[in-house]
Amino acid sequence: MKIDKYLDRIHYNGPLTPNLDLLKQLQRHHLLAVPFENLDIHYKKPIALDVNQFYDKIVHKNRGGFCYELNGLFYELLVVLGFDVKRISARVYDIANTYSPEYDHLAIIVKIDDVEYLTDVGFGDFIFEPLKLQLGEVQHDPCGDFIIDVFEEGYWRVSEAKNDGLKPVFIFKNLGRKLVEFNEMCQYHQTNPNSHFMKKRLISMPTKNGRITISGNMLKIKEGDKVTKVLFENEQAFERELRDKFNVMLE
Repeated sequence: MKIDKYLDRIHYNGPLTPNLDLLKQLQRHHLLAVPFENLDIHYKKPIALDVNQFYDKIVHKNRGGFCYELNGLFYELLVVLGFDVKRISARVYDIANTYSPEYDHLAIIVKIDDVEYLTDVGFGDFIFEPLKLQLGEVQHDPCGDFIIDVFEEGYWRVSEAKNDGLKPVFIFKNLGRKLVEFNEMCQYHQTNPNSHFMKKRLISMPTKNGRITISGNMLKIKEGDKVTKVLFENEQAFERELRDKFNVMLE
């Protein structure tokens, strides 16, 4: 992995001292440059848990990916830059008021000056900046207000704080995991009809004042409080918007 190429991909050219400011800058730059997407799943291109494949896809081919790819490669960048970092397994909350199986989501914890932070560039519309692992404190983020508490023995819970209460995001154990441990769920999300990644193609990326998303055959552009939706009439229109809005060209 060539760090300079990776940093060029996320448009970062600042200092590289491994501190909290750098972590914040890298997370923000990554989110604004590399989309969250599941397109390979819908074009039947297998995704392997291989860092070289992640790098080739994201850096060389100017693509995005889902959590195993995005956070999988981001973890490697942080390691090379000298951060104290570990992969964690997260179980995602769903509308049935339950949590998904272990290894459903790969996230990252970074330790800086004896303080731990949750960082994530592979969960779609989530946090713009790292969250401190501090219980019960509302933390303000450009994407909303978040709070971390104890869910049950061994698990921490991340929730978004809204006017009507707390909306759970996911739960996790503060345990380092190996990349290979995520293999079964990575394969599940590519092949099992019950996986939400199999339902429809998706690509999404925040902008400085909103978000751009293609879901199925619908383009949605959010700019401040304004939302524009465009329905694609054919595959050519989809590929054109993919290229124009995300600079992504499918093989």
